[in-house]
Amino acid sequence: MAQHFLLSTKARTLSLADVLRLSDAEAYVTLKNIRFAENEGKPFCAKCGGFEIYEYESRKIFKCKACGVQFSLTSGTIFASRKLAIRDILAAIAIFVNGAKGVSALQLSRDLNVQYKTAFVMAHKLREVLGAEQDAARVLSGEIEIDGAYFGGYIKPANYKESRLDRRILRNQNGKRECVVVMRERNGRARSFVSSEHNAVPLVRNTVAEGSTVYADEASSWDVLGQDYTTKRINHSECYSDGQACTNSAESYFSRLRRAEIGTHHSVAGPYLSAYAEEMAWRENQRRNSNGSQYIALVSAVSHHPISRKWKGYWQRRAA
Repeated sequence: MAQHFLLSTKARTLSLADVLRLSDAEAYVTLKNIRFAENEGKPFCAKCGGFEIYEYESRKIFKCKACGVQFSLTSGTIFASRKLAIRDILAAIAIFVNGAKGVSALQLSRDLNVQYKTAFVMAHKLREVLGAEQDAARVLSGEIEIDGAYFGGYIKPANYKESRLDRRILRNQNGKRECVVVMRERNGRARSFVSSEHNAVPLVRNTVAEGSTVYADEASSWDVLGQDYTTKRINHSECYSDGQACTNSAESYFSRLRRAEIGTHHSVAGPYLSAYAEEMAWRENQRRNSNGSQYIALVSAVSHHPISRKWKGYWQRRAA
């Protein structure tokens, strides 16, 4: 029997211990080399694009000779105005990447010895970056599997059997359960949306390229897709795969998201569900890449993502 990729040495190219052993100067150089990788690690001005840069060693800031603007290593990025040390940010990214089913804010706060609020915002900033990465790879093509599943809004069953309601019926739900629709290329990328299957049809048309083959279940919402794509349907009440059609790749994504909901976060409902869904889509897309390559990719994405207008000052706005 072939060894699973995650058990192989190829999957382990990053050690959290190595990140934590970095000195402040080494962590600074590491982030500097990744952020300015396009210029071989040499800083350039994000405002005017100038390459003649002064570097102040005492304050760890840069100054552009052309336009005179001063900036730091995290200026203009999602971690602008940071209070944590760069090494702690790199360690947080390493911990986040190593969580196959996600990492809870509580665990992150304990590992880094920071407040829960700090860890919560930091994790959601990383999810915002991952969501932007998903949006950048917008169009899917080829063989596409589409499916929807409900998450969040847990309803505790009544104590006595005769008092219990069928929680699968909409009127017996608490209104917090939401549908996540995933579109996934076979052996390729996945994109997720928080939407009902009926309302997801326009999203499918905007995301899936013409000429693609769409695989879906027998839900009536997907009937109209036959007008735009070659469609193959599977009746799940009879089987999961009939040799012609299946949505097993989409179900694999839902399995990861479900395990993250139940085993890691315990609740992924409400306005945050979309962020968790996009995180799991990224993890599915990266599942055959080593943790080291995932780490470099995420640090690079963080270094180029603009300041978050949603998460900067999040708790201050909540308090107000």
